[in-house]
Amino acid sequence: MQEYKVRVDSLIVNQPKTYEEISSVLGAKKNDTLLLNYFIKGAQEKNYLIGLSFAYNQLGRKYRKLSKYNKSIALHKKALEIANEVNNIEFRVYSLNMLGVAYRRIDAVRTALNYNQQALELAESIVEPSAGLQRGMYVSLNSIGNLYHTLEQYNLAINRYEASLKLQQELGDTLGLAINNQNIGEALEAQGKLEEALEKYKISLAYNESINSDKGRVICTNSIAQIYLKQDKAEEAIVLLEPALKKSIELGDKFTTAFIEANVGWAYMQLNRLKEAEEHISRSLSIGKEQNISRIISLGERHMSDLELLKGNYKEALDYYKKAIDLEKKIASTRNLRYANDVILRYESEKINNEIESLRKDNEIVKLKLKKNRATLLIICISLVLLAVVLFVFYRQSQLTSDKKLLTLEQTMLRSQMNPHFLFNSLNSIKLYIINNEKKNAVHYLNKFSKLVRKILEASSLKEISLADELETVTLYMHIENIRFSNKIHFAVDIDRRVDVNHVKIPSLILQPFLENALWHGLSSKEGIKKINLYITKEDEEFIKISIKDNGIGRAASEKIKENKVLKRKSLGINITKERLKNFSKDYLNSYNVEFIDIKDDKDVALGTEVVLTIPII
Repeated sequence: MQEYKVRVDSLIVNQPKTYEEISSVLGAKKNDTLLLNYFIKGAQEKNYLIGLSFAYNQLGRKYRKLSKYNKSIALHKKALEIANEVNNIEFRVYSLNMLGVAYRRIDAVRTALNYNQQALELAESIVEPSAGLQRGMYVSLNSIGNLYHTLEQYNLAINRYEASLKLQQELGDTLGLAINNQNIGEALEAQGKLEEALEKYKISLAYNESINSDKGRVICTNSIAQIYLKQDKAEEAIVLLEPALKKSIELGDKFTTAFIEANVGWAYMQLNRLKEAEEHISRSLSIGKEQNISRIISLGERHMSDLELLKGNYKEALDYYKKAIDLEKKIASTRNLRYANDVILRYESEKINNEIESLRKDNEIVKLKLKKNRATLLIICISLVLLAVVLFVFYRQSQLTSDKKLLTLEQTMLRSQMNPHFLFNSLNSIKLYIINNEKKNAVHYLNKFSKLVRKILEASSLKEISLADELETVTLYMHIENIRFSNKIHFAVDIDRRVDVNHVKIPSLILQPFLENALWHGLSSKEGIKKINLYITKEDEEFIKISIKDNGIGRAASEKIKENKVLKRKSLGINITKERLKNFSKDYLNSYNVEFIDIKDDKDVALGTEVVLTIPII
């Protein structure tokens, strides 16, 4: 105790500014509640605010591990308030991430995602982030991955986990590597890829063994046992679960303990030891209700339903099952919408197949009639040849007209991309850097501007380009436009792993008009955080979906502002883009689709706009 007080006193005197400097002095004692309170008292007396933010966060983590989430959240909010007061980016990021983790534990997904996304955006806003900020980034990515996992967006979750894993490998963070391999395993398990998941769990366990992490060992062991249960290997599972349960109780982590209790109960059910199964499942359910954690309650009620079924109590089994289903509907009501979309797609596919079959039968009837009358057949053949010639002439005429229209569209598109307002404002921004003697920024943005102009000119001569080239062009465009917004806009691109951006072809320069629309109509009049997110997903083998989502003022408010302007700017970019998409789709069996979606909250307040482009691919 005395030695620790000496360490704390030295910290308060020297007042280091980074997480790593404080953590290295405190060592393992940074998790001691009694001594942390001593640190808080001393930091308050000497007005050591960074130290105070650190201590509040550590106490918050401690209470979170004990499943005391309200206390944990209150402490992390205090830490964030102090970090904002002293404008310390590293501790702001750390506090935001800790709040995200705490809210995720109580299934407040939307709130958790908001905090973690804020942390990631803040860390990424620094051009040359410190090691502490890089750690903050991978914590954010990992947490966002967990939230996507909760929403059953498993591919998106794995994408975030792998991005986090890459940062951890660069920093040599063994604990982070253990956590992310565990998370990837959970996403794979949810997709039914049990062997791949088992391999990831074993890798995570090896990392936890290397750093002697009891909590990590408990979590990995429970996950491995869960795979065994899904493979009907109850005896192998119970050998792992019983010591893991004992250790989890010792650690005081009720969240993890609840899941292990549920799995122990499941294992005993498979072994037909129903009394013991009921004891463990009941304890899991009690913890879930005590901590108000919906996932644990739902899992417990499902297991209780299975247990009552084995005991022959069918009414009780049905009651538990209904409770579990009702709770799961509340947790993930959006899944119904996705299911409905799948049903619609299957229906449309079936309808098209029926129409093709009908056409095929009609064709067979025509053939039979032709065979009965050779003379008629000969006349028809001659008529068809003549018709083909006429159609070919009309087709060539139509093609020439279409080519002329396409050329006009391409020229209009180029003028739209290189409009004088954009050129003047971009060059004017670069000029301001030069006037302010910000040579590095001037050169940086002049290089980006020249590269953007070159790519626009190159792309304008092509009918289609790779999605990778298009993304590079719009990223450059957003960097240039962001100068005019004082670099306050966060632009992010999220690509589904199934999409090979180097092989997917789209019309050249197709995305910029929608981004420009989002910037000047959605975000230019908005106060506070401004975001544009571009999501690219592959719906099936025939279509790629590109979603451009902003958190602007919404279309209705934008129209009101536009009506009140004396000088109205006429924008043709979106209409030109639709015409170009129409011409592009002629070469494919499927058509394109452009959909504008107003994003609103439960009170019908505008939260932004989403544009969804569905483009056919080979």
